[in-house]
Amino acid sequence: MIQESESALRNVFRQCDEIAYKNQAKVLEAFQKNKIALRHFMPSSGYGYGDEGRDTLGAVFADIFGAEAGLVTPNIVSGTHALTIGLFGLLKFGDTLLSISGNPYDTLQSVIGGKDIGSLADYGIRFDKCDLTPAGEFDRAAIRHKLCDASVKVVFIQRSRGYEWRDALSEAKIADICAFVRECGFCGCIFVDNCYGEFVEESEPTQNGADIAVGSLIKNPGGGIAPTGGYIVGKREYVEKIAGRLTAPSIGAEVGSYAYGYQYFYQGVFMAPHVVSQAVKGSLLIGECLKKWGYETSPSVSSLPYDITRAIRFRSREELVGFIQAVQEASPIDSFVQLEAWDMPGYEDQVIMAAGCFVQGASIELSADAPIKEPYIAYFQGGLTYEHCKYALTRILKKLLGSHG
Repeated sequence: MIQESESALRNVFRQCDEIAYKNQAKVLEAFQKNKIALRHFMPSSGYGYGDEGRDTLGAVFADIFGAEAGLVTPNIVSGTHALTIGLFGLLKFGDTLLSISGNPYDTLQSVIGGKDIGSLADYGIRFDKCDLTPAGEFDRAAIRHKLCDASVKVVFIQRSRGYEWRDALSEAKIADICAFVRECGFCGCIFVDNCYGEFVEESEPTQNGADIAVGSLIKNPGGGIAPTGGYIVGKREYVEKIAGRLTAPSIGAEVGSYAYGYQYFYQGVFMAPHVVSQAVKGSLLIGECLKKWGYETSPSVSSLPYDITRAIRFRSREELVGFIQAVQEASPIDSFVQLEAWDMPGYEDQVIMAAGCFVQGASIELSADAPIKEPYIAYFQGGLTYEHCKYALTRILKKLLGSHG
């Protein structure tokens, strides 16, 4: 079955290779433009004044993403943290945050509307949303109506599916909706949660009308090498405001040291185009095989996806848990661990998560998670090498075969 699926996917795999090459060239040219040298890998201490490695890393990301400025730092601890810094840096009392792609990811819910925890709501910042249509399209009539509210200062777009059964948003769709938002007269910030989408296509949101794009370095752009961190890229005026929230308004991005040096951040983003293509190929292979076995998966395997995440619908809790456990058993780290669902911080339901990773929780590495609720949908992502994805698939298929007796 695996060999047949690889043969069926040959043309799509070729497209993955072409995108990886174009993105690799873009990254390499950003390194060359900024004259990256060994000195940029050096550690710093204290305030980090004049930290060339930190400052130039931001410039490299800005060039890769076609942006004016970049804030890239290990002091951002996760994608949720990067999103939070960005939103607090751009919004103030009386402003409204408008999401035009429905509800944001679970871990952002408390950031937006939590009570007495320092949320946006606690600071008098309102949240409003326009759900996507049942077909996964932007609801333009609703968006136009909501933008009549002058208090809307940030329009938020989540590129990835989160815990929803929908395709990730393509760069073409993002470009189209950004143009529509401007046609409606909106002059504020268009802000994209770019997690899981970097380097999957040939361009990024900040090259297609977005003012700010945000993500985590232990996802795609860290290449499986960056040990921590996050990035924020976009228009300089917005990045500077956000930097003031990361540290303090009086110092912004002028401070921030890192005692371990920056080699892994530079090396990670250099490797990222290739690693992302490996993850995309792995996702397509798993989707094709499970489709042959009668499971429903999303997105379609007939064309390239728009992020590295694949949703798989199972028939029972047991199948769902078995799939997640098989991913863990095929991992290089903690393969012996017997996974159970638990109450993870920031999630409404119990979650079971496979993440046998070199970098804890790095979802560019082979990983999978699922909320324990109906419908029983697992979300699979990552894979540093296609070969690892293929090996894991053999374990998954055997596990599912066993569950069928």
